[in-house]
Amino acid sequence: MSLIELPYDPDVERETSPIFERVAHVIPRVEWPLHAPYVAAINRLKRERNAVILAHNYQVPEIYHTVADIVGDSLALAMQAAQTDADVIVLCGVHFMAETAKLVNPGKTVLVPDLQAGCSLADSITAHDVRLLRERYPGVPVVTYVNTSAEVKAESDVCVTSGNAVKIVEALGAPRVIFLPDEYLAKYVASRTNVEIIAWKGHCEVHERFTGAQLRAYRADDPTLRILAHPECPPDVLAEADYVGSTQGMIDDVGTHRAARVLLITECSMADNVSGTFPDVAFVRPCNLCPHMKRSTLPKILHSLEHLEHEVTVDPSVAERARAAVERMLAYSR
Repeated sequence: MSLIELPYDPDVERETSPIFERVAHVIPRVEWPLHAPYVAAINRLKRERNAVILAHNYQVPEIYHTVADIVGDSLALAMQAAQTDADVIVLCGVHFMAETAKLVNPGKTVLVPDLQAGCSLADSITAHDVRLLRERYPGVPVVTYVNTSAEVKAESDVCVTSGNAVKIVEALGAPRVIFLPDEYLAKYVASRTNVEIIAWKGHCEVHERFTGAQLRAYRADDPTLRILAHPECPPDVLAEADYVGSTQGMIDDVGTHRAARVLLITECSMADNVSGTFPDVAFVRPCNLCPHMKRSTLPKILHSLEHLEHEVTVDPSVAERARAAVERMLAYSR
């Protein structure tokens, strides 16, 4: 794919000046001439295509703050995707998120800027693995994290996110459930419910790198530091945190407590984006980047919209069953 560099001319400067004034506290002025031509072109093309851009919280600020129409965690994006009246959806995140958007919008064109934007967690389990687990534990409900392929979702009873996993597991009313694929999220859910959790050993390559020792070192430097951790992190990390929850839960906690200094234990673009909403909060930024999330760029988004590449499709025989699992999750979340 050849990506052409666009010029930063006076017309683009005038067109994008109001956008830059809104985002100047998170995007350096020196970078703006590189981003602005793509921002202008993307926003024009969105109107022509009746397109909407969904961006996960882990996207870079120049995507999150300038071209995204809807931002949020996996649950928020899934819910908003189900409600959009756009003809084209561009999902700036990873492949399983685009598949989920397609599941709840089967008649729309769903694009992902880079087909190689995968996920270590989604890659940790296959549909065949789920079928083997069902054989081993007959009659036990299968609860699957949304960070999975459509094929895995199709073998599941219900999907969950980190924000609603405990609620949905308890609502099933079963004495035990198979919880896939994140081992650490499964352990967190097990600590919050009396339901027996049968876990898989999948991990997120970003969150598994954090350690409790790192957090203790940060707190030793500043005892007033408020630490917020994602439940995909190891248990020793969660034990050191002041709050454990989804990315949206972290944002809500920052707004509620307004701590002077906050440490977000998750993908590091999250702090870049949240700081734009809370300029009075100082964010300590341990930077574990997700290489897959960073595959989306402004030039790739523009190319995707111009050529309607790379379209995400799901086999109809898989989609019907996977859609049912996602729709059960959305029903629990309303």
